[in-house]
Amino acid sequence: MWHRDDVPDDDTLTDESRRTGTRDRSPLTWTVAIVVVLLIAGAALFALLSRGSDEPEAGSGDRSGAGSTSTTELVAEPSTERCMTPNVEVLRLQTVAFDGVVRSVTGGEATLEPSHFYAGDETAQVVVQAPDRDLQALLAAVDFREGERYLVAASDGRVTLCGFSGPYTEELERLYQGAFGG
Repeated sequence: MWHRDDVPDDDTLTDESRRTGTRDRSPLTWTVAIVVVLLIAGAALFALLSRGSDEPEAGSGDRSGAGSTSTTELVAEPSTERCMTPNVEVLRLQTVAFDGVVRSVTGGEATLEPSHFYAGDETAQVVVQAPDRDLQALLAAVDFREGERYLVAASDGRVTLCGFSGPYTEELERLYQGAFGG
C-alpha cells in the first residue's frame, strides 16, 4: 500500500482506502460514481415513463361495426397512490365515471351494463379486470357481484379504488353528482 510520503507529486497514484473516506479519491473513482448514479436515475425515469404503456386505456376496447358491442375496458389493480377519503375534487379528475349493473363475473372479469355515464365516452358495456380476492380486501378494491349496482370511476384505464368506486349508495351517488353534475 502506498503512503502519503511515497506518492509522487504528479498525482498519478493515490491512497484510496476506506480509512480516508471520500478524501484523496481519484478523478476516475468520481467519474465512475457519477456514471453509476446517472444510470440508476435513467433506469428509474424510464420505468416511471413507460409504466402505463401496456395498460388498457378507457375506451381502448371500444369496438364499432355491425354486430359488435361498444366496450370500455378497465383494470382494478394497485397503484402507487395512497388512499384518501373519497371527495368531489379527486372524483372530478376521473376521465370515466358511470353507474351500472354487473351482468356477469367470469374469469376475473366483471362485465357491467352502464345506465348512466357521468364522464367519458358512453359505451354499451364496461369490462373490468379485477384483482384476485386476496388482493381485493388489501386494496379496498370493488368486489363486483352479479346483479348488483355500482358507481365506478377510472383514469388512465384504471379503476379508482379506496371508496371512489363501489356498490351504489346514496352517499357515493351524491359525490358523483357533486363532481359531474348529473
